[in-house]
Amino acid sequence: MYKNFPSEFVEARTVAVWLPENYSADKKYAVLYMHDGQMLFDSTITWNKQEWRIDETISTLINLQMIKDVIVVAIWNNGEKRYREYFPQKPFFMIDANERNRLMKLARENNRLMPEEGPLSDAYLKFIVAELNPFIDSSYSVHTDMKNTIIAGSSMGGLISLYALCEYPAVFGGAICMSTHWPGIFTANESIPNAFFNYLKSNLPDPSTHTLYFDLGTETLDSLYAPYQLQADAIMKEKKYTAENWLTKTFVGAEHTEIAWAERLVIPVMFLLGKD
Repeated sequence: MYKNFPSEFVEARTVAVWLPENYSADKKYAVLYMHDGQMLFDSTITWNKQEWRIDETISTLINLQMIKDVIVVAIWNNGEKRYREYFPQKPFFMIDANERNRLMKLARENNRLMPEEGPLSDAYLKFIVAELNPFIDSSYSVHTDMKNTIIAGSSMGGLISLYALCEYPAVFGGAICMSTHWPGIFTANESIPNAFFNYLKSNLPDPSTHTLYFDLGTETLDSLYAPYQLQADAIMKEKKYTAENWLTKTFVGAEHTEIAWAERLVIPVMFLLGKD
């Protein structure tokens, strides 16, 4: 674990690197970058006493020889700035200024702060790509090609994972976007999702070289997502993504929780990291 990992672009934060049992410098490993790193491994330190159980899931799949050898880079969120760092920046400024102000007022009413200068996601991605990624590549025995570099998250973490894939297609070969928070705020609206979708139409990477996974539940906050995910899926089809490189799944009864994501995590991990 690297506490206060330094950056020129964002505030220092904890980065934890999980290595599988019998990690060896004689092998090469894929890399799975994950947001909300403090929620992944240990429920005793999380705010809601839940965790993703990522270490248990990946260990099992590696031991069964069902996925590639892989390490996990867990990037802790920055607390109060999480919302700004995970909100895709370019789509934000595609929204009319007056509408942006109205929507951000709604966000503030739900304790999601977004000052007039907007998101910090471009700086956050620069931290990952220009600082953290080179450090991981030089410090661990990993493949450095985009095919073996995956980024993953849930809710707002799903949005920033998708944005990372679009902004840096030469770095990331795939993204796992679980319970993707298309509304952007905690109220159903059209302006934010439409900005995301317009951005995707121009920026989705080549389907012949990239892989995307989306999912959603049907309860609690996830109950907002279905109509937006249908629009996202239509764009995926327009851009010639197929079952070989894109999967969207709905889990009836699933809530917006780490427990729910942990229960189905095996599916996206298998989809993006399964052996060829």
